[in-house]
Amino acid sequence: MKSNFLNRSRTGGRHLYRAALVISALLLGVGVLIAHNAAAQDEKFDHFSTGFPLTGGHRDVACSDCHMRGIFKGTPRQCAACHTSTGSSSASKKPVTHIDTTDFCEDCHTTNAWRPTLKVDHFSVIGSCASCHNGRTAQGKGKNHISSDNNCDDCHTTSTFDNAVFDHSQVTGTCSSCHNGTTATGKPGNHVTTSAQCDTCHTTRAWTPASFDHSGVTGTCSSCHNGTTAAGKTNNHIATSAQCDTCHTTRAWTPADFDHSGVTGTCSSCHNGTTATGKTNNHLATTNQCDACHSTTAWTPANFSHNGITGTCSSCHNGTTATGKTNNHVVTSAQCDSCHSTNAWTPADFDHSGVTGTCSSCHNGTTATGKTNNHVATSAQCDSCHSTNAWTPADFDHSGVTGTCSSCHNGTTATGKTNNHVTTSAQCDTCHSTTAWTPANFSHNGITGTCSSCHNGTAATGKTNNHVATSAQCDSCHSTNAWTPADFDHSGVTGTCSSCHNGTTATGKTNNHVTTSAQCDTCHSTTAWVPATFDHSTVTGSCSSCHNGTTATGKTNNHVTTSAQCDTCHSTTAWVPATFDHSTVTGSCSSCHNGSGATGKPTGHFVTTQQCNICHNTSNWTTLTFRHNSTAYPGDHRVSLSCTDCHKTNAEIVPWPNSAYQPDCAACHAGDYKAGEHENASVSTNRNCAGTCHKSSPEHRVSDRNWD
Repeated sequence: MKSNFLNRSRTGGRHLYRAALVISALLLGVGVLIAHNAAAQDEKFDHFSTGFPLTGGHRDVACSDCHMRGIFKGTPRQCAACHTSTGSSSASKKPVTHIDTTDFCEDCHTTNAWRPTLKVDHFSVIGSCASCHNGRTAQGKGKNHISSDNNCDDCHTTSTFDNAVFDHSQVTGTCSSCHNGTTATGKPGNHVTTSAQCDTCHTTRAWTPASFDHSGVTGTCSSCHNGTTAAGKTNNHIATSAQCDTCHTTRAWTPADFDHSGVTGTCSSCHNGTTATGKTNNHLATTNQCDACHSTTAWTPANFSHNGITGTCSSCHNGTTATGKTNNHVVTSAQCDSCHSTNAWTPADFDHSGVTGTCSSCHNGTTATGKTNNHVATSAQCDSCHSTNAWTPADFDHSGVTGTCSSCHNGTTATGKTNNHVTTSAQCDTCHSTTAWTPANFSHNGITGTCSSCHNGTAATGKTNNHVATSAQCDSCHSTNAWTPADFDHSGVTGTCSSCHNGTTATGKTNNHVTTSAQCDTCHSTTAWVPATFDHSTVTGSCSSCHNGTTATGKTNNHVTTSAQCDTCHSTTAWVPATFDHSTVTGSCSSCHNGSGATGKPTGHFVTTQQCNICHNTSNWTTLTFRHNSTAYPGDHRVSLSCTDCHKTNAEIVPWPNSAYQPDCAACHAGDYKAGEHENASVSTNRNCAGTCHKSSPEHRVSDRNWD
C-alpha cells in the first residue's frame, strides 16, 4: 500500500500517505477486536453439532491446526487426511515402519493416543505375515520354531499363535530336526536302529501303517528279528549263530540261500527227513553222521569206506543199493567175495568146474572172450565148429551163417567192394545175386555217399546250366523217382535273394512293397514271406510312405495334428516313449491339452476360451506371458490388483459393479466417488477417473490404493 502512495505525484502525496497510515492502524485495531471476539465465541462453540466431536487428543488442538486459513467448512473428517505426509503439519504422521494396510487410522487407533491400539485387522494388511511378524514390528518366530517358510497363516490363525494347524508341506529341513523327542515325538526306545529320516518309512498322516526299508537300518538282523520287535526264528528253524542276511534277503524269507558255515549241532538234527532231506530208503544201514561220507556241497560224490558196514555182500550189492551182478555175469549163487576182493571187481579167480549153461553165456566178449570182429555171424554155439582145446582149426558151412554178406565180404575175410563201387551201406544181395557180381540191379536205398559223387555229369546226370546256384545235394530238393516235382530248400542256396526272386525265376517284390535296396532275407525268412522282421535301416523314402494306415500303422485318430514325419518324435524301436517338439504341431493347443491327449486345465483354472499359448509358453506352465490389450485396463492396475479383484468369478467376463458406466473407471469406482471432493457433482461427468485426475498426479496415482 505504501508503494502505491509513492507512485503518485509529489503534490499532496504526504497528506495521502499520512491518511493511509491512520486507516491501516484503524483496520489493524478492528482485526484484533474481531479475533478477540471470535476466540471468545470458540470457547462457547459446541463442536458436537458438526457431527465431529472433539474427543481425546483433538480437545487440545488449536482450531487453526485443522481449520487453516480461517476456512471452517469442508475440513476433512478422516484421520488419514491429516495424519499423512500431505496432511496438517501439526498432526502425527504414519511412521515408515507402520504396518502396510488399507484400514483408516480410526479402524485401529483411538483419538486419545496411538497406543495401545484397539485392534489389528489382518484382513486389510498388505504383504506377507513375515513383513510384520519379523521379531521387530510384531512377534516373530521363536528360537525353537519349526524350520519352515515365512507364511505364518499356513498353520496359524489371526486370533492366536496357539492351536495351530500343522502342515508338513511347508516344513524345511529333515524330519529329525523336529522329531527329536523334544520339539516333537521322536523315536521310541524300541524303534528300529536306523540312520534314515522318518519319511523313509512313515507318512505325514500317521506313524502307522509304515512302509519299511532295510537300506537305512544299522545293527544286526537279530537286534530286530528277535520275535518281539519283528519276526524271529521259528521253533523249527535250523540251529545257527549266523545272522538272518547270511541266508535270507530283505525282500522275503523265502527263497533263501543256505550256508552250512553257521550251523550248530549234528547233521541228523536237520537231515531227519522233515527239516531237511534225510536218508533215503535204500541208504546203507549206518549210524554214522552225514559228514562221515558226504560234503556240505552236495550228496554226491561221496567218500565211501567198507569199514563199519555189516551184513553180506549181497545185502548192498543187489543192483539197487550198490552195484550187483551184471546181466552177463557168470551164473552163480556164491557171494561176491568167493571170487572178488574188496579192492576191485577185477582181477577175479575163476574155475570152469562150477559154471553151468552154454558156452555163449560166458564167451560173449564181455564175461569171457567171444567172437572176434571178423567172425562169421552165426547163432550156433562155439562147440558147433570149435573144439574145447583151441579156436582153430574150425569147420565151416554157409548153411548156418546168419549174418549179412558184408560181414564176410569186407575185403579181408572175403572179397569186398571195388574202389569204384557206388558208396552204399546196402548188402551185396540188394543188387547182386549169389551166382555172380554182374549183371546187377540198382536201387538208391542204402546209398551213403553224396548225390554229387555220382550226379556229376559224368557218372550220372548232373545240374543243368539254369539250375539254382546251390551247394546242396540233389536230394535236398529232388526225390530218387524223378527230377520233378522238386521240394525247394533255401539252406544250400548261394548268391543273393534277388538273383532268383526277380519276378521271373521266382516271385519278386510286389508293387506295394516297402521301398528298399535290402535283400529279401533282411526281413523275410525262407519259410514264408510273412511274418517278417522289419529293419528300418535299409528303408528309403519318408516314414509316411509306409506309415499311412494301409501299408503300415499310421497316425491314430487322437494323434497330435502335425505334418512332421514320424521320426521327428518317434524312434524305429517303438512308438513310445517319444520326444515331442511343439514347433511342428499344427492346430490349436486345446486339441491336445484337453486332459486326455495331454495335460489339460486343472480344477480352478481361470475360465477362458483363449488358447494355452496366450498365457503359457511351451517350456513350462508356470511362466505366464499374458498382457491386457484393452484400454479398459490401464497398465498401473498391475501394481495393486490381482486378476480376481476384477474377474471375481474367475472367468473372462468381468461382472461390472456399475455396468452403466462400463468400460470407464466409474464402472468399478462409482462407489468411491465423493461429490464434495470433485469439481463436478456428477459421477457421469467424471466417469473416466484416470483421464480426469487420477493418472499422473503424485497424490492421485491409479496404482495407489488410497487414491480416492
